[in-house]
Amino acid sequence: MEVERMTEHINQAVTADVVERLGALPVANIGDAMQRLGVVEAEIGAVWRGARAAGPARTVEVAGGDNAGVHEVLDTLRPGDVLVVNGHGVRDRALVGELIAERLRARGCVGLVIDGAVRDVEDLEAIGFPVFARAVTPAGPYRNGPFRVGLPVAIGGVVVHPGDVVVADGDGVAVVPASEASEVLVRAEAKHADETRIREEITASASPA
Repeated sequence: MEVERMTEHINQAVTADVVERLGALPVANIGDAMQRLGVVEAEIGAVWRGARAAGPARTVEVAGGDNAGVHEVLDTLRPGDVLVVNGHGVRDRALVGELIAERLRARGCVGLVIDGAVRDVEDLEAIGFPVFARAVTPAGPYRNGPFRVGLPVAIGGVVVHPGDVVVADGDGVAVVPASEASEVLVRAEAKHADETRIREEITASASPA
């Protein structure tokens, strides 16, 4: 399938080392390194405190309130992927709960970013599966379709291509284009090192003599 071949190519372009090092940085530093572009709008955030995720995007677009596409993509996930779902911002139907999260985790998926709603937040925290969503609701989804898998999607004002590096923490979500990942990493690490130095200087100046 042509879309599948395209996704494989992009994923191979970003090395595991680059993904790991981006994932170790604060999302704020990554956003600064991209001149504040590629940062998902603030309404999409962690559904439990301490959640962090980083990995190449696996994309799906679904009809609002319908999760047939999420079920379709499950068996195509690879270890290290972050599932990115364009749920069109629908807040009153949860597309993912604890059972699907368990299946995602079993496939090696390291996180979920969804422009839509989820449920079972306490269970998601208990199993340690990082989820970033627009809303939480107990109401379940429909499962009729339509959907599109493996194509660029829009979440929170940002376009995500398959294979782009998604990094998420308590501050929010940033999307690093695969073609720019190495360059963004260099700038973000430099930004983080500079902020660390300044923080240490402030701490030292505030310490009693």
